Amino acid sequence: MKKIRHLLEYAGMRIGLFFLDRVPLGAAIRVSHLLADAWFLVNRSRRTTAMENIRRAGIAQGEGECRKIARQSFRHFGDLVVESLKSDREFTEQNWRDRVEMEIAPEAMAVLNNPTKGFILVSGHFGNWEVAAQLLSFIKPVVGITRDMNNPYTDRLMKERKPRNRFRLTPKHDAEAGRFLSILKNGEMLALMIDQHARDRGMPINFFGTPAATHTSAALLHLVTGAALSFGYCLRIGPLKYRMVLMPPIRYKRTGNKEKDIRAIMEELTRHLEDTIRKNPEQYLWAHRRWRLQV
Repeated sequence: MKKIRHLLEYAGMRIGLFFLDRVPLGAAIRVSHLLADAWFLVNRSRRTTAMENIRRAGIAQGEGECRKIARQSFRHFGDLVVESLKSDREFTEQNWRDRVEMEIAPEAMAVLNNPTKGFILVSGHFGNWEVAAQLLSFIKPVVGITRDMNNPYTDRLMKERKPRNRFRLTPKHDAEAGRFLSILKNGEMLALMIDQHARDRGMPINFFGTPAATHTSAALLHLVTGAALSFGYCLRIGPLKYRMVLMPPIRYKRTGNKEKDIRAIMEELTRHLEDTIRKNPEQYLWAHRRWRLQV
C-alpha cells in the first residue's frame, strides 16, 4: 500500500509540475493563493500552530492581525513553492541581477569573491530561502543541508529539478563527521538554518523572549575554523523579484569558555533573525512548531 501511495503522489506531482512549467507566473501564483487559502481553512492544526506562534512572538496587535499574518504566511509559502520551482529556468548567469537587489556588506563580499575562503551563511525560514542559495551560488559555490523526503520517487524528482549552478545538497544525517570542515576548507559557502527545533542536540536560546532548542553548528564551526559567519536573507519584493541581504561577518572576542562563546554567537544571530521577521512577518514560516521546550 505504501508503494502505491508513493506512486500516486509521484504521479500527482508530475502532473502538477507539467502544468506549472507551462502556465505564466501570474496565473501560477493566483492558483497557489487559492490553494493556500483553502489549506489555511482546512488544516486546523497548522493554522493553530501559526497563530499561537505569532501571539507568542508578540508582533500582532489583536486577533484580527494575528489571523491576517498567519493567512499571509500560508500564501507566502505558496509563492515560495511556485517561484522556487520556476526559478531554475528563469535565472541564468547572465540575467539574475536584473531581478535581484543586492545588499551585501563589503566585508562579506570580499570573502565571497575569494575562492580560497570558506563562508558560513546563517538564515531562517524567511523570505525565499530556496532561491537565496541559488542566487548566491552565482557568486560562490553553495552547499545546503537537506533531509530526504519520505517518498523516494518524489524525492528523486525534486532533486533532479534543483538548480545545479554551483549549488549542491548534503544529507542532514551523514556519517562523515568532517564534511562541514571540508566544505569550508574547499572555499565553499555552507548555508545553515537556525530556526528548526533541535531537540536534545540544541542549546536553549531565547527566540522572541521564549527559550527554543537551537542548532549550534554555525557558531561551533566558526570558532573551530575561523571562517567568516554572517546572517543573511532573501526578501521577496515582487513576483520572482528579491532583495538579497548579507550582513557583515560577526566579530566576536573569545572568552575561553566554549559554551559561553557559542551562546553569545547564537544569541546575536537569533536577534538578527527576530529583527528581520518583525519587518515582514508575513514572509516567515509560522506554521513550524518552534517552541517545544518545557519552561
